[in-house]
Amino acid sequence: MKKVSKDTQEHFIDGRSCCPIKDLLTRIGDKWSVLVIVTLARAPERRLRFSEMMREVNGISQRMLTTTLRYLERDGIVKRRLYPEVPPRVEYTLTKRGIELLVPVKALMIWIESEWPDIQKSRQVYDKNRPLNKH
Repeated sequence: MKKVSKDTQEHFIDGRSCCPIKDLLTRIGDKWSVLVIVTLARAPERRLRFSEMMREVNGISQRMLTTTLRYLERDGIVKRRLYPEVPPRVEYTLTKRGIELLVPVKALMIWIESEWPDIQKSRQVYDKNRPLNKH
């Protein structure tokens, strides 16, 4: 993993370099990107064909999967490999950057799992005190 200087870290934290953070958080934090990344990480050899990914990522449309994969490929997180066969076969794998991204993604998943019961309780308390029909 590349080292980031302390000065660069401080710029990101205090907002002076928010554009890269906003751009990548928008990409990685969208509804489907993390699910696609995790699905690839769990696949044998971290490799899946498009049709396999469609089956594994529950609820994603073909169009959304295509768009998500293109964005992840553009950012160097996923690599697309086209095999010159009839019909053409396309496989997707995580790049080195994608594999490195698994570190914070796994940390986030662990945090979600540990906090989920309390989050559910917080939601119940909130919903009880603020019914949806009140603004």
